[in-house]
Amino acid sequence: MFTKILIANRGEIACRVIRTARRMGVATVAVYSDADAGAQHVALADAAVHIGGPAPFDSYLRGDRIIEAALESGAQAIHPGYGFLSENPDFVDAVVAAGLVFIGPSAEAIRAMGLKDAAKALMTRAGVPVVPGYHGENQDPGHLAGAADAIGYPVLIKAVAGGGGKGMRRVDRAADFADALASAQGEARTAFGNPAVLIEKYVEKPRHIEVQVFGDGRDAIHLFERDCSLQRRHQKVIEEAPAPGMTEAMRAAMGEAAVRAARAIGYSGAGTIEFIVDASEGLREDRFWFMEMNTRLQVEHPVTEAITGIDLVEWQLRIASGEALPARQEDLTIRGHAFEARLYAEDVPAGFLPATGRLAHLAFPPGVRADSGIRAGDVISPWYDPMIAKVIVHGPSRAAALQQLSFALAKTQVAGSVTNLAFLGALARHPDFAAGDVDTGLIARDLDRLVVDPAPSPEVTALAVLAALRLPAADGMQGFTLWQPLRRAVILLRAGREIPATVECHADRVLVTLEEGVIDCRWRDGQWWLNGAKSGAQVVPGAEGTVTVFADHAFTFERLDPLSRAAEAAVAGNVIAAPMPGLVKAVFVAPGQAVVAGDRLAVLEAMKMEHTLIAGRDGTVAEVLTEEGAQVEAGAALVRLEDEEP
Repeated sequence: MFTKILIANRGEIACRVIRTARRMGVATVAVYSDADAGAQHVALADAAVHIGGPAPFDSYLRGDRIIEAALESGAQAIHPGYGFLSENPDFVDAVVAAGLVFIGPSAEAIRAMGLKDAAKALMTRAGVPVVPGYHGENQDPGHLAGAADAIGYPVLIKAVAGGGGKGMRRVDRAADFADALASAQGEARTAFGNPAVLIEKYVEKPRHIEVQVFGDGRDAIHLFERDCSLQRRHQKVIEEAPAPGMTEAMRAAMGEAAVRAARAIGYSGAGTIEFIVDASEGLREDRFWFMEMNTRLQVEHPVTEAITGIDLVEWQLRIASGEALPARQEDLTIRGHAFEARLYAEDVPAGFLPATGRLAHLAFPPGVRADSGIRAGDVISPWYDPMIAKVIVHGPSRAAALQQLSFALAKTQVAGSVTNLAFLGALARHPDFAAGDVDTGLIARDLDRLVVDPAPSPEVTALAVLAALRLPAADGMQGFTLWQPLRRAVILLRAGREIPATVECHADRVLVTLEEGVIDCRWRDGQWWLNGAKSGAQVVPGAEGTVTVFADHAFTFERLDPLSRAAEAAVAGNVIAAPMPGLVKAVFVAPGQAVVAGDRLAVLEAMKMEHTLIAGRDGTVAEVLTEEGAQVEAGAALVRLEDEEP
């Protein structure tokens, strides 16, 4: 076994590997960028090495610098985590050439599975079922359009390199194919440096079910399946294991196919075989097809750990150090059910746009596994994925585990950034999800209901008003006026809506008057009682006059100062601004150019995704205030339209 390893990653997965390595008596070396100097993974590791600037290209993608750090620190092996260099075969070759061990598969195995078209051809030869489609080398747009016609619409355009939904487009009509192809190729070129795509038949009621495999280079086994069907924009949201509705016959068939895939390339370490399943007639053994193999540990691996009792990172270290597979297939069993929900800093009502901010508060309920690389006080950086944590629960049955998930999400507390927490809670309570009737289109079909921002109750608003006035005050709650209690007017802002309130302080209580009525507030035994009932909510003050009240949801309010409120800019409706920090990838307009509503104005890249900014109305471009390659902050004006004629 190794005595010291370097972790070529950051955030949650780096912390996850460090904890297992420490339990095994293996010392760890962290690497960090300028943006991560104070990050949790740096604090947890036994040693840490600075490797460059905040952009991944200048730090976490610098394989040469990471290898230097490993050699300088005395590490014997490198754990890649996931993302960044984890599936880069050239990096694996360089690690081995430097006399180090790569904790993962061989470069040859990664190359074999790295391009989706070649991987599908290999799987066909290995007897693994593959989705009907075109996986050839001819990338001529006319040829690809003809292939789509032959397959039959709807079809899916997919980048042959990479993953995570980048370079992927669904096309329902031949008339839309050319635009979708150009968009997919452009995104693939940006994300992976390879614009090549393949065309596949789009499955009408698809489920995304993947199988965890492990190999030691000589043999392979599987650790059952995970269902990752709850997705939005091809990004997984909630994963579970085992898959709901799975039969023993289908589990055996999928497991055997996954093991054949791993054996076909002499796989070593942790990997995942991803299948697309047609669930239009339930789960059938003849309705699953290979999509791709992830030659690394997956983000959702904790649900497999929960139902098997196996530490997958420990297995990675043992196999990389030369040990054989720690178990036989017949030794493995499924125990209970597990869910994982991905908690992100993102603005759900605005279209799941990534968000930034300093977390003023972060807490998880007891009894919940929360894998996170972020602590209260840390900043969500625009340079990296905005995931805050993975919330993982395990129970004796799917119903019990789902109830735990709903409770855990309701009691998770985050302040300082907008998050998808309310969305996750709504999804956990969705009746189809509860019934196990899941597919990759569930979120899109019911998106309007899932993204509704829950409204605060009058009691929650009253707590925010009290906190905004810093009540209870150290010197008591009663002010001094002649013949009557002290009255104060307060204006809060939430989700763009002003909330007026009046506060009247008495010796033993505070009366908060809202549009809904009067709330009688009394401070007893260190907490507020509202209208005779203990509130049970927690209030956390934030930066710049914000207050967050946690009461099954996080409700954030801002206190407005009428004396300092600035008038809105007269041209606000004419300005197209950056909805988040990011890199301007393209600008499509010039001053004097006429545009119509819906025209593309610019493309902004943020947190590994491209976002197209469009004209909200017809008009003429007055100014272009940015340029391709510019790094902009959230709210930065990018394009200004001329004033509309009265």
